[in-house]
Amino acid sequence: MNKTTQLKEMILEPDILVVPSAYDALSAKVIEKSGFRAVHMTGSGTSASLLGYPDMGFTTIPEMANHAKNIGLAVDLPVIVDSDSGYGNALNVTRAVREFERAGVAGIHIEDQVTPKRCGHLEGKRVIPAEEMVGKIEAAVAAREDDDFQLIARTDARECTGIEDAIERANAYVEAGADCIFFEAPLNADEMRLVRDEVDAPLLANMVEGGKTPWFTVPELEELGFGLVIYPLSGWMAAAAVLRELMKELRETGTTQGFWDRMGLQMSFEELFDLFDYPQFQSLEDRYVVR
Repeated sequence: MNKTTQLKEMILEPDILVVPSAYDALSAKVIEKSGFRAVHMTGSGTSASLLGYPDMGFTTIPEMANHAKNIGLAVDLPVIVDSDSGYGNALNVTRAVREFERAGVAGIHIEDQVTPKRCGHLEGKRVIPAEEMVGKIEAAVAAREDDDFQLIARTDARECTGIEDAIERANAYVEAGADCIFFEAPLNADEMRLVRDEVDAPLLANMVEGGKTPWFTVPELEELGFGLVIYPLSGWMAAAAVLRELMKELRETGTTQGFWDRMGLQMSFEELFDLFDYPQFQSLEDRYVVR
């Protein structure tokens, strides 16, 4: 079964699909080896790791597609990619879908913010007219070669034009052909239940540390009726926090020797190389490389 069909079936399962977010190939490997069934390529983490820039629409289609390809090659999991606002109008969306399909991605989410966009939990968001977003979704549906390639429509209208308009948009996006709805930044459980009652499609929850939506557990999200959940900040925020402490220790003490014990972290040199399958590559080298 190909990755697109795998992802489609997992989204439609009665149990919630937990999809941690990777910011590079190594973090995707960690997700896979931790036992998760799919991986999400975070837009904010990609912008931070590739460019050192905030999530404000700086990344381009080729950069994101190449990054997604590398993540997909690193893991044997379906990959969902944050494709921002589709990088422009409906014609840009057409190219984005084709590029991501060729990169081996199983699905993308596209949002109804203006271009360039910004993180859904920052202030100052603006949305395009619903009719324009419907055109983008219809263009995406027409552009995909694999009908199981998952098109997830995100609406950021909750903050901009209110929850009623956001729900109307979500239903219009489903009618236009979206496979799933990403309802960004609901403010509480009651709003999430309302969305579940009013939108006839699988729903994606976005758990952002310090964001506008309360930090619900996976069982709580499942009880609220959401079909999948992503964690776009968690991995690269943790990596940045640990790296900051490591650099502080090196600067202040002149060594990293005591850092791992002090932080209570456990990873040996061998475990690190096992993480990215060094023994497998060593076996291939022994078998095929002439010395």
